Amino acid sequence: MSILYTGKTTTTGGRNGQSRSDDSRLDIKLSLPGSPGVGTNPEQLFAAGWSACFLGAMGRAAEEIGVKLPADASVAAEVDLGADAEQGFFLQARLNVSLPGLEHALAQSLVDRAHQICPYSKATRGNIQAVVTAL
Repeated sequence: MSILYTGKTTTTGGRNGQSRSDDSRLDIKLSLPGSPGVGTNPEQLFAAGWSACFLGAMGRAAEEIGVKLPADASVAAEVDLGADAEQGFFLQARLNVSLPGLEHALAQSLVDRAHQICPYSKATRGNIQAVVTAL
């Protein structure tokens, strides 16, 4: 096993704080979801990271079978923060994938394969409910 990259950030103030990467390329304010604060929140950041990673995995899946991924392919990620009496706080997610010009069965097979190889999908498998769909 080899480590390809290590992302390093420091957060202060929790959900009403700030996160900064060690190289200062990321420097963001955080706010509670639904609050009037000016910052983003961990759920949005997680959705952005997962959707970007998933799109990369889609490219890999397409290469495996010799298909060209459409230039305008996109992944719309929705990450819910929920709570219930039994579990306490939890996350769940939906990834809606647009692959214009590809037949639906082929698009869904690429989505399914990407879900198997995407590191974010692997990390969340069995831990959160995730629905991944080719539109």
